[in-house]
Amino acid sequence: MTSETRRGKAPGRLAQSATAAIGASVLLTIAISLLGPSVMVPALSGPAWQPPYSLNVHPAPHLVVGLGAAAIVLGALGSLGLLLALSRASALPANSSPANSSTATSSPVTPSPAAPLSASGGFTSFGGGQWLPDPRLLVRLGCLAAALLAFLPPSGSGDHLNYAAYGRMVTLGVNPYTHGAVDLPTDPIARAVEAPWREEPSVYGPVATAVQALASWIGGDSLRLTIFVLALVNAAAFIATGLLIDRFTRDDPARRLRAALLWTANPLLLYQLVAGMHVDTLAIACMVAALLVRSRPVGSGLLLGLGVAVKINAGLVALGPAWELRRRPARLALMAGTALAVVVVGYVIVGSEAIGPMTRTSKSISLASFWKLVQGWLQSIVGAGSAYRGEIQIGSLLVLALVAWSLFRLVSRREGYQGYADAHGPVGLSAPVVGAVIVIAYLFATPYILPWYDGLAFGMLALIGASALDGLLFTHLLVLSLAYLPARVLDGVMPQDLDWLRTVVRSRIAPWALFALTAALVWWSWRAAARVRTPRASTAPPR
Repeated sequence: MTSETRRGKAPGRLAQSATAAIGASVLLTIAISLLGPSVMVPALSGPAWQPPYSLNVHPAPHLVVGLGAAAIVLGALGSLGLLLALSRASALPANSSPANSSTATSSPVTPSPAAPLSASGGFTSFGGGQWLPDPRLLVRLGCLAAALLAFLPPSGSGDHLNYAAYGRMVTLGVNPYTHGAVDLPTDPIARAVEAPWREEPSVYGPVATAVQALASWIGGDSLRLTIFVLALVNAAAFIATGLLIDRFTRDDPARRLRAALLWTANPLLLYQLVAGMHVDTLAIACMVAALLVRSRPVGSGLLLGLGVAVKINAGLVALGPAWELRRRPARLALMAGTALAVVVVGYVIVGSEAIGPMTRTSKSISLASFWKLVQGWLQSIVGAGSAYRGEIQIGSLLVLALVAWSLFRLVSRREGYQGYADAHGPVGLSAPVVGAVIVIAYLFATPYILPWYDGLAFGMLALIGASALDGLLFTHLLVLSLAYLPARVLDGVMPQDLDWLRTVVRSRIAPWALFALTAALVWWSWRAAARVRTPRASTAPPR
C-alpha cells in the first residue's frame, strides 16, 4: 500500500464502479460471441478448424439477449460514470483535495507527472488527488479486446454475411451492384445472407468491395474463413484508429483518458463496430487519419477519398478540412482534387451501377428513427396512399440545418473566434470541430439511422474538447443499441415473448427517445451559447 493510498487518496467509488462496469460490459460482449450461434450470432459454415472459433453452445435466446442488454447498459453507465469523474477532476487544481474542493476553481485536469500504473491497481492520480484509470492501460486493454473479438464469430447483426456475399460475387464475376444474394441460390456463401437483404445489391463503395473481394478470394468456399479475414481487417482498422487518437492526445493525460473512453475502451463501440464487424470502422479509420495529417494536402486528400470510397456518408467529414483551408485555395484545391480523383477512379472501376443502390438507400426510414413517427402522422392525417419520403427528406434537411446551426453558434463562441487571426480575419473553427458538428447534426437528423453509424461521431469527438456532447452521444448510442437488440430479422426464430423488443422498444420507445435527445441537443447548445460572450479575435499565434 502506497502512502497516498493510506492517506485516503485511493480511487473513488464512482471511478471504481464505472471501471468495473466497462470491464464487465466488454467481457459480456466477448461471452456472447464465444458461446457460438444464437439469435445474436449467425452461424458460419466451413471447416470447424478454421477461425473464427466458438464453443458452439447454442445458448437460449433469452440468455444471449439478456447478456446483450446487460453489456449495453453496463457499458453506457460505466463510460458516462468515468466521463463524469473526469469532469469533476477537471474542476480541481492539482494541489487541492476532495476535502477542500468547494473552494476549487475551474482549471484543466492536472495529472501526476509519473502517472504510475502501480499507484493503485491501474489507476493514476489526476487533479486534486483524484484517481482515475490510467489511459495507457485502457488503450492497451481496448486493443486487446478488439484483437480477441476478431477470432470470435461476429454478433449483433447479419451485415457481415452481406459483405461476404458481395465479395463472393466479385470473385465469381457477378456485379454486386446489380445483383443480390438471391441470384446465387446454390452458392455456400450467398445463401447465408439473411432476409430482407437477399435481394439487395451492395450499397458500399469500391474500396469496401475490394476488401470484401480480397476476403472472398482468400476464404474461397468457406464462409468462416472469409468472415475471419474481414474481421482481421476490421479489428486492425479499429486498433489503428485508437492508436492514432492516443498519439494525438498523449501530451494531455486528461484528454488522453477521455479519448480512450470515447474510442478504444468504449464498450459500446467494441460491441457495435468490432463484435458487430461493420464496414463503417474502415471508413472512420480513413477519416480520422485524414484529419490528423491534414498538414499534408495530398496525403489527407488520399485518405479522405478512400474513406468516401468505403462508405459515402463518411464524406461529411471532408467539410471540416474544406472549411479550414478556405483561405488557402491552392492547398484546398490540392486536397480536394486528390480526394475526388480517388473516388472517381474507384467508381470508374466498379461502374456507374454502384450509384443507384446508394440513392435508393438514402430515401429509407428506419424503425427507430423519429421520422417514422412523422410518417405515421402524415399517413393518418393526409392519407395512407403515400410513404411521404420526399417530404421527410426535406424535413430532415431542415432539422440537420437547425442542429448544425445551433452547434456552430455554440462552438464559434466558445473556441472558434477566441483563437487567432491572420491577414484575412479570424481563422475560426478547426477541421475536427467542423467535422464533428456536421456528423453529429447528420446522425441526430437523418431518417435512416442504425447504432453503428454513431461510430463516426465518436471518432470526431475524440479529436476535440470535452462537452455535454459526450453524454448526449453516449445516450444516443445507448438508445439505438437497445432498439436493435439484435439487429436481425428473425421471423420464426425469435421467441414470441421477445417480440416486444421490436414492436415496443424499437418501434415506439426508441423514436420518442431519439426525438427527445435531438430536442435536448438543440436546447442545450442554445442555452450554453447564450452564456458565452464572444471576445475579439486575438492577433497572437495559436497555442
